[in-house]
Amino acid sequence: MTKRNAPLAGLRVIESSLLGPAAITTPFADLGAEVIKVESPAGDYVRDMTWPIIEGVSLLHYHVNRGKKSLTLDLKTPEGVGIYLDLVRGADVVIEAMRPGALAKLGLGYEELRAVNPKLVFCNISGYGMTGPYRDMPSHGIAYDTWAGVVKPAYDEEGFCFIDEHVSLGINAGPLVGALGVLAAVVRARETGEGSMIEVAQSDSAAFFDWYRSESYMAYARPEDVVTGNKSDGYARRAVATAGMKEGVRYQMYESSDGHVLFMASEQAFWKNFCEGIGRMDLFDKWPGSKYADHARGNRELQKELREIFKTKSCAEWLEFGNDKNTPIAPVNTPQTIAEDPQFKARLPLLPHEEHGADMLPFPVKFLEEELPPPSKAPTVGEHNERVLAEVLGYDAAEIAKIKASGALG
Repeated sequence: MTKRNAPLAGLRVIESSLLGPAAITTPFADLGAEVIKVESPAGDYVRDMTWPIIEGVSLLHYHVNRGKKSLTLDLKTPEGVGIYLDLVRGADVVIEAMRPGALAKLGLGYEELRAVNPKLVFCNISGYGMTGPYRDMPSHGIAYDTWAGVVKPAYDEEGFCFIDEHVSLGINAGPLVGALGVLAAVVRARETGEGSMIEVAQSDSAAFFDWYRSESYMAYARPEDVVTGNKSDGYARRAVATAGMKEGVRYQMYESSDGHVLFMASEQAFWKNFCEGIGRMDLFDKWPGSKYADHARGNRELQKELREIFKTKSCAEWLEFGNDKNTPIAPVNTPQTIAEDPQFKARLPLLPHEEHGADMLPFPVKFLEEELPPPSKAPTVGEHNERVLAEVLGYDAAEIAKIKASGALG
């Protein structure tokens, strides 16, 4: 492995955050940036939020704040504000991961910060963003998924409505697209000397990630002679996005002898390879289908045949078969079982709880022939107070003692 500096070494980020939106800087820390999480003396209560709680600390904190330094500042004191401004002078980015304007109320809004650092990139990440009728509404993470139409209401056996299990889009998509915007702004700032202020809403991002469904509905609102289905469907419209997979046969889940697999022979060539591989060319001869995007929708006779065929092998045997015969078959994992999948083990070696507090997935982008430095464990409140003051800001012992006495650190 080549020994090189981490990809974002030299990037300094000052973060003022509460709860999950702090995830916007997690990939920065994973990629080697210096992320200084400025907290109130009481600390970000993310450490107590959600479940599981591991040795008194939440998994949420361990994950989103790994690799960061914690500095406590009382920003209601002039000394605290002065230290914050000193940090900003040498920073590339300030993240306000909370309701828009929280820092401005303390005299640390974008205009004040830009005055001391014209190259600064300032990013606010919030629930509904800085504009629109919902901008001031209090909210939590699932709100962005319900707003975006990602989560459907479910009902229990007593008729009570509840939040069903789902992948949380907004709290993950918002930080991801926000981080991309921040890095784009940093590149421009380093080229031009001009900073910028950007903002991202987690609700917007949830909708953005679910674009295929919403844009499909918009397309279907247009005349049927303009917007149709696939050629293999006789151009008839099918249900939107993945809802249109329910009637699929050659693209469908099947039960194996020990679990489930996903069969994806929608191309005619893959379907032929499958039939040859199992010695059932009679299936291909009877239902050859069209060249592309043919799911053999609604063909119950074929589906019954395939249902019995797939029960004859284990998941591992079907995966090997698909690889050997060149026909797409995929595992059907669960969040509980995926860590045992051999592809997962090969691609995503866990950050171990012995070192990081919790077993966590690493940053998924790989730099070939080099290894990213492992992030440090998520910090305790104010863990790096003296280190940041001394090593980042260059304060001497006398200055640090004076700051402590002022109450700026809490």
